[in-house]
Amino acid sequence: MSALAFERVSHAYGQVLAVDDISLSIEREELVCLLGPSGCGKTTALRVAAGLEPLQQGRIMMNDRIVADGMVDVPPEQRSVGLVFQDYALFPHLSVTENVAFGLAGRGAAERKAGALAALTQVGMREYATAYPHLLSGGQQQRVALARALAPKPSVMLLDEPFSGLDRQLRNQVRDEALHVLKESGAATLMVTHDPEEAMFMADRVALMRDGRIAQVGPPSELYLAPKDAFVAGFFGEVNRIDGTVDGGQVATPFGALEAKGLASGTPVEVLIRPEALRLEAIPAAGHPGGAVARVLAARMLGRSSLIHLSVAAANGHDLHLHARIPGRYLPAEAAEMSVSLDRSQAFVFAAAGPTPDH
Repeated sequence: MSALAFERVSHAYGQVLAVDDISLSIEREELVCLLGPSGCGKTTALRVAAGLEPLQQGRIMMNDRIVADGMVDVPPEQRSVGLVFQDYALFPHLSVTENVAFGLAGRGAAERKAGALAALTQVGMREYATAYPHLLSGGQQQRVALARALAPKPSVMLLDEPFSGLDRQLRNQVRDEALHVLKESGAATLMVTHDPEEAMFMADRVALMRDGRIAQVGPPSELYLAPKDAFVAGFFGEVNRIDGTVDGGQVATPFGALEAKGLASGTPVEVLIRPEALRLEAIPAAGHPGGAVARVLAARMLGRSSLIHLSVAAANGHDLHLHARIPGRYLPAEAAEMSVSLDRSQAFVFAAAGPTPDH
């Protein structure tokens, strides 16, 4: 039994089709990220699930119960959902405890206070129970918003870009804490984000959206290692792009021929290679290099890894500007010649298509 299911859901704003025939289910205790560039429809899908936007087409199910199908439209407060928004939406005139207790309307005062304090304990904010939102940091406000959403013990949690307002270091800390709290709650969680690294960190499964449709859904490792198209491959970080043409089921690259499965000879293709797939070695003083020869244009250390700019000769006589990402400190001299080999599991061949994703 799915805790939340979209069944062929579409939603338009005037002539703009924001969500286009999506179907997706989230199980209890599962965390699914709706990922995609701005304007792809991910927030609209979440708002339709919450009941904040009227369903126009399709069906929304929660725990095998129809909550919206064009005839039924269960109000948001009756859908057993917890909502966390980007701006947290805390009431400035209420204390932290009162903010969290607000989600427990209809219960006695003692029960509301006890429930609020339990939720604050769950997110590590019990000691701030009497404080007011303006006295809290952004990370603390986010925890209070999460506690308020969790306090009624909803079956479904819906989070819309919940960490985007935090600086990078605090964001990493808070989302780690939130992940464990959400998992311990037992609720199904649907989280919207535009950050692929965040989606990979948080999600059991990722549904990557493009132009209102789901381009691919699966575990983060599947989208990263087995992308269905160039959009999916390119959305999960920088890729080197090499144009080519299929010849006998293969496409030529400076690193040797790669398989072009299912593509006819003469088909224009894009070869996408992740920077970490390029491996560099010094060319032996005597003998032949083990791979293609590249000239180092620049080398920069980026904390946990080094980024090497390379120039590699292509068959058409033009040099390719490629990037290699090497773990740790690796800074070969500018203009040095290196031997470059390829991890083929991180190289993908797709029929030439549209523009690169913008996210």
